[in-house]
Amino acid sequence: MSEQGLLARLGTRLRALREEQGHSLAELARRAGVSRRYLTEAEAGRANLTVRVLERLSTALETSPAALFAPGSEAGESERIALLGLRGAGKSSVGRLLARELEVPFVELDQRVEELAGLSLAELFDLRGPEAFERFEAEALERVLAEGNRLVLATGGSLVNHARTFARLCATCRTVWLRAEPEEHFARVLGQGDRRPMRARPRAMQELRAILDQRAGLYARCELTLATSGRSPDELARELVRRLARAA
Repeated sequence: MSEQGLLARLGTRLRALREEQGHSLAELARRAGVSRRYLTEAEAGRANLTVRVLERLSTALETSPAALFAPGSEAGESERIALLGLRGAGKSSVGRLLARELEVPFVELDQRVEELAGLSLAELFDLRGPEAFERFEAEALERVLAEGNRLVLATGGSLVNHARTFARLCATCRTVWLRAEPEEHFARVLGQGDRRPMRARPRAMQELRAILDQRAGLYARCELTLATSGRSPDELARELVRRLARAA
């Protein structure tokens, strides 16, 4: 794994542990003797952490420096490929082609969530709320991981906002952000015949841009980023096969 990928994975692990233990950024920074800004950069995968800082952070999180890196070991050995991005990024179309190229199963995580909950995603959110969705998503991911070490997984667009589930994904899969411009996300969803983004939402495009801006830093923690604008799913799948092989 590249240095950038290792730092990104470490940052994801730090954030997941901090949120799991209920620490704010300011509180953990104080306990570890680092600045809040430095910790923010570390969680974003942009800080070169020294051994001394790693020791202080691990002590503050009541773990060991080795444990901060441990989640990455399984992903490094895994042949699971997880595709991330907003709706309309091409996760399903590229994912199916990639799975065919690699001769592995293709799995849609949202579909598994629906099967597990016995509800459509819309019904799940309406009847049970976002916290229930997050629980079902985490459980669905664990069930997918138990199915084997070779697969292509298309994830839901909001998974990166769920720190523990995102950390688990990064720990067990090679992650790829399919990045597109907001206009392309919007056009692709509408091109699939889905008019929901337009319903009673006159500022739908502005909302989409805001969501992408909010999640971009999280998506950027993926091992690979693949720009999809103006490119066919076939072309993207072939390039992804090459890049995954080079990065292995």
